Amino acid sequence: MRKCSIGLGIASLAVYAFLYVPLVIVVVYSFNDSKLNAEWVGFTFDWYRTLLHDDAMLEAAGNSLSIALVSSAVATILGTMAGFAMHRYKSRLLQIMVLTPIAIPEILMGVSLLIFFVMLNMTLGLVSITLAHIAFSLGFVAIVVRSRLSGMDESLPEAARDCGATPWQAFRMVTLPLIMPGVIAGALMAFTLSIDDFVITFFTAGANASTLPLQIYSMIKIAVTPEVNAVSTLLMGMTLVLIIIASKISPNALRS
Repeated sequence: MRKCSIGLGIASLAVYAFLYVPLVIVVVYSFNDSKLNAEWVGFTFDWYRTLLHDDAMLEAAGNSLSIALVSSAVATILGTMAGFAMHRYKSRLLQIMVLTPIAIPEILMGVSLLIFFVMLNMTLGLVSITLAHIAFSLGFVAIVVRSRLSGMDESLPEAARDCGATPWQAFRMVTLPLIMPGVIAGALMAFTLSIDDFVITFFTAGANASTLPLQIYSMIKIAVTPEVNAVSTLLMGMTLVLIIIASKISPNALRS
């Protein structure tokens, strides 16, 4: 039994090392005082200063931020409505419609959206990216909100109705405050998914629109410089902060 535990511990450490050591290397080499990542030369903050003067990178970061803000806001509203409907009506068809974008591969989702936008004769750009991000992040918000609703005491809104509240008043004054941690967690999750998405964005961006993941991809086709490591470190840090906030607000959000 002890040998089995030791072997399991070693296997677990190996898996965690495989997952996280490359991330640590990216962070460390973002401070490397060299134009190449072949060897460590010295410590510097120059690559972070370079990012502040890189107009293309700043524009891509601005596009990613605006898309993430708009798409997460819309997805939060629609996802909350969808989660409420899934909890209330228990419709299998509704669950399939809401959760399918989560289950299908991203490349299939990207190709499908590309064909859809072409059929509508829509010019690919920031608008098409935003619509695509709303489509795939809506389901994540719905899951979080439905999970929060499942743990809510149903007698509370019913008591509000008995006291004379309309359905809208009962939802606004009782149900919504109770599920607000789940709504906020879903919004943060949608924002995180949007700001670092590459596959779906790649298919729906068009030629003139660039986001931060697309800009990083265009840079690494030449070479992985410490500037790429620096922007990847910042993106990784922001994503981790948002995930931690979401988990603190609603620790059971992803449990059904």
